[in-house]
Amino acid sequence: MELQGSTVARYGPIVTVSDGFLRPSAAGPARTRDARRQALDPSRDKAIAGAVFQVLAELGYRGLTMDEVALAAGVGKGAIYRRWSSKADLLVSFLEAASDDAITVIDTGTLREDLLGLMTTMADILESPAGRATRALIGASVDEPAIAVAYRRGPLACWDKTYAEVLSRAADRGELSPGICNSVAAQAGPAIFYERWFVRGERLDEQFAVAVVDEVMLPLLMAR
Repeated sequence: MELQGSTVARYGPIVTVSDGFLRPSAAGPARTRDARRQALDPSRDKAIAGAVFQVLAELGYRGLTMDEVALAAGVGKGAIYRRWSSKADLLVSFLEAASDDAITVIDTGTLREDLLGLMTTMADILESPAGRATRALIGASVDEPAIAVAYRRGPLACWDKTYAEVLSRAADRGELSPGICNSVAAQAGPAIFYERWFVRGERLDEQFAVAVVDEVMLPLLMAR
């Protein structure tokens, strides 16, 4: 996933985001859901994956159709319909393929710098087409439980894993108390991000990310 803007230029060496986050990895979609699905070559899988999230970002879940995906991917409709019975099934298969190491935060040696790298990068992601696709996924998950489960096991699990690693490293350095990962204090910063972006529909930027880290996350985390 390519991220643009000044935030990435500043924190790019700290945080890397692979195609496994909010977009499938090059390995393609999970294949365990239906053994009868016909295998496609990896390049076609990747084209379909990109098309799924492109259409989702541009048209939302309501506008996501198998025909639109086939058109955007440049493949025949038969290649889509033979493998997936519905658009929900299509989304689930790609969400389940999200890579466990999709987000990597380099250990800078300090909790503040690690958090700044992580939160500013997430701001860029959520303000990108990937963020628009995520918003559509969250809305669709209300009526499609399978999508909700796949999102939790895929992209959301990637975030949880990365965030826990950042906090665990800080605990190992003596900056935080052990076991902080599961505390309400640890949830506060990401919750403010979500509330501003999803509930209020307001923009996330580097300035806001820095304020959340310095005014909310660090005081709460280090007070324990």
